[in-house]
Amino acid sequence: MSWLTPVLLGLAILATLPYIPALSLPLISDDYLVIALSRHYGPMDGWPDLLRDPLYRNRATSLVLTYWVYLLFGLKPLVYGAVSVLFHIFNTWLVFAFGACKVIGWRMAAVAAAFFAVYEGHQEAVIWFSALPELLVFFFGLCALLAWLRWVCEGSRLWFAAALTGYALALFSKESAVALVPLLLCAYLTPQANRRRVLLGLLPFFLLTGIYAGLVFSGQSGNHHFRDGTFHWNAPFWITLGNSVGRLLWFWGLLSMAALVLWRPSHWKLWAAVAFGWMVITLTPYSFLTYMTRVPSRHTYMASAGLALLVAVAILHFERRRWIGAAIGALLVAHNCGYVWIYKQRQYVARAAPTEALIRVVSQADGPVFVESFPYSRSIAEYTVELMTGKPRTVLLFDERQRPSASEVFSWRE
Repeated sequence: MSWLTPVLLGLAILATLPYIPALSLPLISDDYLVIALSRHYGPMDGWPDLLRDPLYRNRATSLVLTYWVYLLFGLKPLVYGAVSVLFHIFNTWLVFAFGACKVIGWRMAAVAAAFFAVYEGHQEAVIWFSALPELLVFFFGLCALLAWLRWVCEGSRLWFAAALTGYALALFSKESAVALVPLLLCAYLTPQANRRRVLLGLLPFFLLTGIYAGLVFSGQSGNHHFRDGTFHWNAPFWITLGNSVGRLLWFWGLLSMAALVLWRPSHWKLWAAVAFGWMVITLTPYSFLTYMTRVPSRHTYMASAGLALLVAVAILHFERRRWIGAAIGALLVAHNCGYVWIYKQRQYVARAAPTEALIRVVSQADGPVFVESFPYSRSIAEYTVELMTGKPRTVLLFDERQRPSASEVFSWRE
């Protein structure tokens, strides 16, 4: 496999390319909250508190990783951005690793991984460090799925243990990891699978999922997502799911689907069903939103692997006319990278502007600063000041009665 190293290197370059300008961004809003929490929960002596926290124990892997990044590198934004890009590279390689499955093959896996690497739709999961749980649930989830497929084919207990461990770590990364169970169940449909063994092997995963779900719902009183109306069973689930799948398909997915319907390559219906099934299953945990009828872009990170498969099947139709496939690939890279570089970069600069302005004002002030308006929460303002200026959070005043004692007034205007 002399071709493996250049392919992995090429995929790493593609996965980095859209995010080169983003590496110059400062930390953004919730990043300061995550880093502050990691200082408490990240060390081993903070793990008992972390496990008792009904919300953040479901982000345990990202908080521990953030703590070690903070411990080793301090508050350098470049490092935090590089960590996210590095995991995006790992995840791109995991998509490519599905080429070991004969039914997929290395060529299709390579094209799918290349699209996944540059796809702009999930850029928030890579650019915004606070979205690190999305990268980690994908990383551990796909490790679990790949190990599971090896166990199904080979029956090795080591692969089964690796699959179960990966799934457990995915659960400690994000609640959406439960979507992996239906994906594991799909192995039941593979021709070489011992179906009885597959069903028995799934029992520990179902048990782990049941325990996890019980812990999540038993901690509702301490989890603000259950109290602030972010998610609810009565939310317009089907509308949100339909909108989210539609937005995910725009517009490379729709072009790919149109090409498949027009040219009808072999087994295209099967591959389209697999791709749509993956997208629907992985978007479902996020589709009970109450504050909007589409899933935020960072939550489409795992679902975009299904989109990548759909695009790969369409591009490989031109396998015998390589110049057409190469031209489409070049256009695809230019469009996705250009969109992130030109359009999305401005948005993230704007999102970072309030905290950057607050840091400047507090750093230059000789005394307390009265915060008249700030677009993010009070805790984000306090943690930003504490981390970036070295001053105590009490330097910020929020009560109108405290205004006369402030040496400066901070008022954010768009």
